[in-house]
Amino acid sequence: MIIAAGGGRRIGGPEALLHQGEKPLLDRALGTLRAAGCGPVVVVLGAGAEQARQSADLTGARIVVNRSWGTGIGSSMRLGLGAIADRDVEAVVVIPVDMPGLTVQAIRRVAALPYPDALVCATYNGLRGYPMLFGRRHWSGIATLANADVGARPYLLAHKRQIVDIACDTVADGSRVDTPELMALYGLTVPPQRVGV
Repeated sequence: MIIAAGGGRRIGGPEALLHQGEKPLLDRALGTLRAAGCGPVVVVLGAGAEQARQSADLTGARIVVNRSWGTGIGSSMRLGLGAIADRDVEAVVVIPVDMPGLTVQAIRRVAALPYPDALVCATYNGLRGYPMLFGRRHWSGIATLANADVGARPYLLAHKRQIVDIACDTVADGSRVDTPELMALYGLTVPPQRVGV
């Protein structure tokens, strides 16, 4: 699951519209998940959803649009988990779109134990980050507690003894691009939004 709904207030535009050169970062995130063997892929859009649909190649992904994207990642997490209709899916890998340094290797490490009772987090320098893997048995609890800008954090804190931490420092960069300085560092831009008449 790719969370790409945020308005990107601090970076000057919707996260779903981030580009690295000519390529949408959303394309890169989708390709990385697929190359790691994840599927089906759910993409949660919100701010800039229509422009994201037009600029990114979302073929084969299930797209859901969070009309309440301004309330924070919690509503996107709930919507995304609710959109996984395939009953054979026992676990979901969750990534945000604004991680240009995410790699196939990191996703494969985190997704190595895709069991219904699994809770797995990547770590970078000992701090938890994405990707995360949530087993199906945890989805309703995560959805219940996910709120505002905290996403799955309250649920993870309540179940910290069950979390398996997987170090990904050597295979990925866990930075999220949430400032103009980081955008410049990673060569990212947000194209101007088109305004309909």
